[in-house]
Amino acid sequence: MAEPFRAINSTLIYIERDGKYLMLHRTRKENDMNHDKWLGVGGKFEDGESPEDCALRETKEETGLTLTSWQYRGIVTFVSDRWETEYMHLFTADRWTGAIRDCDEGELAWIAKEDLLALPLWEGDKLFLRLLDEGGPFFSLKLRYEGEHLREAVLNGKRLQP
Repeated sequence: MAEPFRAINSTLIYIERDGKYLMLHRTRKENDMNHDKWLGVGGKFEDGESPEDCALRETKEETGLTLTSWQYRGIVTFVSDRWETEYMHLFTADRWTGAIRDCDEGELAWIAKEDLLALPLWEGDKLFLRLLDEGGPFFSLKLRYEGEHLREAVLNGKRLQP
């Protein structure tokens, strides 16, 4: 009998203020597939959580902030020859309460949107950051990696040139 299909569900949240995103430089977690990369905040679903539940919990855990205004922007399907398939639910947020606190996964910093592409990012992140910046409708983006190299990108069923 074949092994049952398993996939990870996660959230990624880009909190925006004054033309900047709150970014997390992942430097503190051991065996982290995102080590030394810059990402939004987020993480894996817990049992029974909706995408919104996970986004709110992960933001609070990693930043100390409680989101009060957010938008569900898209879903990104990561396929890799190294890791399990992951469905990442992508959000942006522009209002919150609370104060930023230290994160045990790395350093948090406000980074100007125009400076993001100069940071160490996953290749596919550059694609969905552009989609977020364009402000278009909800999207589905499939990214297929071999190692750390993006080999295929499919936006709403149409192949892109990575």
